[in-house]
Amino acid sequence: MHQKTARPARGFSLIELLVVILIISVLLTMGAVGLKSMGGKGTTTGIATAEAVFDEARAIAVGKGTRSRVLVDVNNPRDADNYKRRMVVVYEELNPQGEPQKDKWVVSSRAIMLPEGVYFSETYSKKNHKSGDGNLDTENIDTDKQAFNGNYIAYEFNSEGICQTAGASFILGTGTRPLGEQPHVTGSAKRDFSGFVVWRNGRTSLFRGPEEMNIPTTVTTF
Repeated sequence: MHQKTARPARGFSLIELLVVILIISVLLTMGAVGLKSMGGKGTTTGIATAEAVFDEARAIAVGKGTRSRVLVDVNNPRDADNYKRRMVVVYEELNPQGEPQKDKWVVSSRAIMLPEGVYFSETYSKKNHKSGDGNLDTENIDTDKQAFNGNYIAYEFNSEGICQTAGASFILGTGTRPLGEQPHVTGSAKRDFSGFVVWRNGRTSLFRGPEEMNIPTTVTTF
């Protein structure tokens, strides 16, 4: 019988170790660059949230056969929490015969809050984004819940899910908001805006940069 000679386990060579270290260094560098580029992108999260809210409003309009609205709170600039950060979906209440009761609005669910430091831009959100003009209407809305009554900017869907504010833009910006004032941009978040256009069928198209949103190079308030 021939006895096999055990060979010692082969370790890594110095070159192999250096290659592994180099790969790890490259990956860490790429990760750091990626994280840096993501800085201040609370608007990205805010826009994803807003798109889900618009989808919910359209689904309610079609499902219940009544008007629905996406509301953006512009009621009280001295409200540190809700002003230009709170979004609410409401729909027109139905009577026992299943017919909509005009302007009797029911809150569909709890309010949705935009991320900290992210605000709705009343200045750059337009009724007609293509032409770049037409401010969105502000309405005083009463609901079935008194805590939600007040002034809102509204995006509306009819009972067929067709957007009645088709072509309007929805734009968010990152900044700070001193109590009682409009949102201000900060040095680290200049032109940090995101948004989309709402089409007739209720679908949305995201903007690819500040230029598509008609955001000027120098921004102070939004």
